[in-house]
This record gives sequence, C-alpha cells and structure tokens, in this order.
Amino acid sequence: MEKSSDLNLALREMHLELEPVTGRVRWNAANPKHPRNWSIARKVWDIGLIVLLELYTSAISTSGSTAARYSQEKLGISLTLSQFLFVSTYLLGQGMGGIVFPPYAEAFGRKKLYIISTVLYSGFCALIGAVDSPVASVIGRLVSGFLSAVPTCSITGSIEDMFNSKDRIWMMLCYIGSANMGVAIGPVMSAYITFAFRWQWIFYIAAMITGGISLLLLSIRESRPSLILEGEVKKLRKRTGIETLECVNHDSVPDAKTFVKVNLGRPLRLLFTEPIVFCVSFMGGTAMAIIYLLTEALPKIYEAKGFDHEQSSLPFLALGIGFIFNIPGRLADRKAANELSKLDCVVAPEYKLSGLKFAAPVLAGALWWFAWTIPPTIQGVHWIVSVIALVAIGYGRNELSIVLTGYLADSYSAYTGSAFAAWGLLRAVLSAMFPLFAPQMFEKLGSNVAISVLAGAMTVFMIIPLSFRRYGKTIRERSKFAQYSMQRYKETTVESDGS
Repeated sequence: MEKSSDLNLALREMHLELEPVTGRVRWNAANPKHPRNWSIARKVWDIGLIVLLELYTSAISTSGSTAARYSQEKLGISLTLSQFLFVSTYLLGQGMGGIVFPPYAEAFGRKKLYIISTVLYSGFCALIGAVDSPVASVIGRLVSGFLSAVPTCSITGSIEDMFNSKDRIWMMLCYIGSANMGVAIGPVMSAYITFAFRWQWIFYIAAMITGGISLLLLSIRESRPSLILEGEVKKLRKRTGIETLECVNHDSVPDAKTFVKVNLGRPLRLLFTEPIVFCVSFMGGTAMAIIYLLTEALPKIYEAKGFDHEQSSLPFLALGIGFIFNIPGRLADRKAANELSKLDCVVAPEYKLSGLKFAAPVLAGALWWFAWTIPPTIQGVHWIVSVIALVAIGYGRNELSIVLTGYLADSYSAYTGSAFAAWGLLRAVLSAMFPLFAPQMFEKLGSNVAISVLAGAMTVFMIIPLSFRRYGKTIRERSKFAQYSMQRYKETTVESDGS
C-alpha cells in the first residue's frame, strides 16, 4: 500500500502516468522533459544546428561537380570518371548511409550519431584535399557521402520528436529549404573557392567548417522520446524501489541479428512493398536528380550566353531563391491546420497534398520554359528570362519535396526514419546516375532538347499527385505499416500546443 502511494506521488511529480491496460509507464502530456514540450529556444537551437549541417553537406555534395572538372588533369583521369569519383560515389555513399543510420537512430538515439558522423566527415574531407590520388578521392567521397546521410535522413526524425503536426509544417519548410539552398550554393561556392585558391580548398574549408559544427553539436540534447523515457523510468525505479516498472517503448534495442534483419531491411521493404513510399521516392528522387544534372549543364549554358567561368555558376542561386515562394503555401497550411484543430478534427495525410496541385505543374512548366529560352536553338533572349524559369524550378522542386515529405512522415510516423531512408536511397541512385550521362546527353541532343526530355518526364509525373489525392487513403488502410503508425501515434504521442 505504501509503495503504491509512493508510486502515485512520484508519477505526479515526474509528470508520468501508467498505461491503463499494460501498467507500463508512459509520458504525461504536460511533461516538460518530452521534446515536444521543450522551450522554443531549445528546439530552435538544436534543429538550427542540424539544419546548418544539412545545408553545408548538401553544398559539398554539388561542389563535387566543380572539383571533378578541375581535378581531372591533376589526377590524370577522364571527365566521366572524375564525375563518378567526386559526384556519384558521394551520392551512392549517402544512399547506403540512409539505409544504415535511420534505424540506428530509432533504436539507439540521435545525438551521438550527429556528433560522431560530423567529426568523421571533417576528417575525410581533409583526406580528399590533402592526397592527390583517385583512390583517396573515391574513398573520401564515398565515406563522406555515407556520413552525410545522418543529417539528411535523421533530421526528419528529430523534427517529428520535437514538433507537433502543425509546427512540422514550418520545420519541414526550413529543412527542405536549407537542403535545396545548399544544393544551389554548392556550385557557386566551389567555383569561387577554386578560382581564388585551388580545387583542393573546397575540401579543406569543408573540413574546417564541419569540424566547428561538430563542436557546437555537443550542446544539443538527445531528442528520441523513448530513450528519454527509459531514463525517467530508471529514476522512478530508484525512487520507489519497484524494480518491475517498465516503460512504453516501441524502440527497445534488438539483438544484433534482429537489428540487421528487421531494422536494416525495413527501408528496402518499405520501398518495394509500399506503393506510397515507392511513388513518393521515385517522383521526389527524379526531381532532385534533375538538379544534379543541371550542375553539369548550367555553367556551359551560361558561358554560351557570355558569362565568364565564375559568373556561369551564379544562376544556381536562382534555384535557391525559389524557396521564398514556398512560404505562402506554409501560411495556408498552418491556417488550415488551426481551423481543423478548433473543430477537433483528425487531419488525414492526404489533406496535406493540396500543394501538389501547384508544385507538379509549375515544375514541369518551368522546365519547358527554361528549355526554350536558352542556346543553342534560341538566341537573343536575355539571360534573366531563363533565370526566372530557374526560380520557378526551385519553387516547384521545394514545394514537391515539402509536400511529399510531410505526406510520408504523417503516413508512416512510426517508421519516419526508415521511410525517408527508402526515399534517400532511390534519390541517391538517380542523382548519381544523372551527372554521368549528362555530358553525352547535352552534347548529342543539345541543351534545348535535353531539358525538354526532363520537362516531359515531369509532365507525366503529374498523374501521381492526382492518384494520391483520390486513392491515398485506401492504399494506407491496406498497409500494415501505415496502420501500425497511426495506432502507435494515438498511444504514445504528446501533442504540444506549439506555444
């Protein structure tokens, strides 16, 4: 009786409660230690550092194209092989890392993973710069790409840990915007570094910056709610003397065999057995791969317009500027979410797909626009006309990613990391392939026809958003992964008020 009284008192003081059916300990909605209830300053600091890391590693990914062009003579290799070493291996490494790291973060936590991976990333960037060898380059880019998967794939899990469904609208905007801005500034940054110093300094500077970020990451908190809850239950056992207390934890650490079989295999299983995951990954991956193809094409297109070597990289910034036009859509999303919250409505994931009505047509239309405002077929058109098209491409690409990632996160909330690992794998494979055939494609077809091929592909893809809006709910209801995610969300999630 006394222990029961002590337990109830301890539960109240620690803002915990017992699950009615199993008697296991779970979060109280008001618990200040749950990441959803952290202060705004804490959340912004932690996510801000991870977003900064994502921005810079994205920039280093597209910097590989510049390094490839200027290193081939020093390394004594062809341009295609150089593109493979500096671009494709990085992206393939990122795809492999996307399979390994998210399930690790789900089972073991995020903070240590962010710190260790960033320290190692810094070291392998230094290796690329210091050793003029194709072997060193391929090892450095493969491993650094592998490590870059940590922020790319785990940041969505961190956002889900800390922010409720309404606030995730803004956080996903920041994440996607930073990643796409990084992709856009990478070629510009690397071009000016190369002309001011040498191509090796792209990686020396990367090593210094990511080394600094790794030190700052020491200040963030572990955000995985299940791991924090385990710590709280240990304190509860010690305080009450009741050693049989267990917490609600669907992320308990499996044995090695189970970890490899289930957790590492889950992203592949989701990719090839879940229609939503495959379609989202293929559409989003193709849109991202187009950007990597443009890293090879844009400098030559704008040199034909009279830009010098340094200036020919500047139009990439237009792709990042498109981010500004994604903000009104998020304002509309937040307003709709607030209205539904007042009505106490459960928002279905398909409700958030409205942005695709604009994103897919704008992206396809902007590619057609760009294709027929550039040399060699079209002469005499001012460069600003094609740059405006790049802004629209940036908007469409961002909006597509924001909406699709939000839909994926809401549909598979319990498997967010694994779902995004599947996305990341397919995106990496497509992005690694596109730069390899870009030179031959643009040389044989010409810039106008080559870009038109991409525009045609995105035009065909417009059918996917329409299909999701109409059949998405039915598909989710047939998916055991999606249904389990919804059940677990209701059982364990804390929805803060966002204040």
